[in-house]
Amino acid sequence: MVRILGLDPSLSSTGWAVIEAESNHLRYIDDGFIKTDTKLAISDRLAEIHQQLKQVIELYQPSEAAIEQVFLNNNPTSTIKLGMARGVVILAPALFNIPVTEYEPNKVKKAVVGVGHAEKSQVETMVKILLPGCKPKNNDSSDALAIAITHSHYRGARIALI
Repeated sequence: MVRILGLDPSLSSTGWAVIEAESNHLRYIDDGFIKTDTKLAISDRLAEIHQQLKQVIELYQPSEAAIEQVFLNNNPTSTIKLGMARGVVILAPALFNIPVTEYEPNKVKKAVVGVGHAEKSQVETMVKILLPGCKPKNNDSSDALAIAITHSHYRGARIALI
């Protein structure tokens, strides 16, 4: 059995989710999001994301983590801010020696819905089907659950290649 931390980084609301995977069986553990105050300095917002992710990791003790690969935005400032948040989100599990794997957005959608260009609502619906009893707290935590599910599907193939 492996405990997986799914992460959906954002400076405004970073989604996180924890699931357990054993063979083809998935079990929902918890999900949430880290909302930061837009009035704070970026450094304070990044520190808040790190501190809360540290608490999640200490509480749930995942053995692996997964994050969605970054997409390029038309707004360079937004892209840079997202990059900073991603750095903190990748760093948090790394400081606990937890390996972090990245997945392309279309790969996440295909793994969860079966279609690489699925709508967010389709992804959330499938997350609820694949993880009975799960009621994601918002879109960010739903995305984090989808990323964790994707990792559960692909991790065996990745390990087999090593």
